Amino acid sequence: MVIKSSHTLVQESLKQIKTINAEEAYELFQNDKCNLIDIRDIRELEKEGRVENSHHIPRGMLEFWLDPESAYFKGGKFDPNKEIVLFCAGGLRSALAAKSLKDMGFEKISHIDGGFGALKQSKKFKSSINVI
Repeated sequence: MVIKSSHTLVQESLKQIKTINAEEAYELFQNDKCNLIDIRDIRELEKEGRVENSHHIPRGMLEFWLDPESAYFKGGKFDPNKEIVLFCAGGLRSALAAKSLKDMGFEKISHIDGGFGALKQSKKFKSSINVI
């Protein structure tokens, strides 16, 4: 049996999804053209802070919360007409999550290269980051 590494899964996902940088995400976010979704664990948000007005959907629940047929569906979590922009701490989980949502049929989906770390380094996002 051959098991793919997490690195291989991320690399394969990156070939199939749209990746944007922090500045592109900021423009989409400020122009109200995206749903900015933080998929980090709640403990990460409490420790590192969060982007003001972003949505939090834990990675482990993402597919379930966005599936209308799931018992865990959370309607109204995002505007389905806008691009879904995912981020995690560093960009690995969000790459896998974006691929998963693409596989589900979501078309306007991307993830932020470098994740929350890149957002914290971005001059544009600095004023939007709050520690809970």
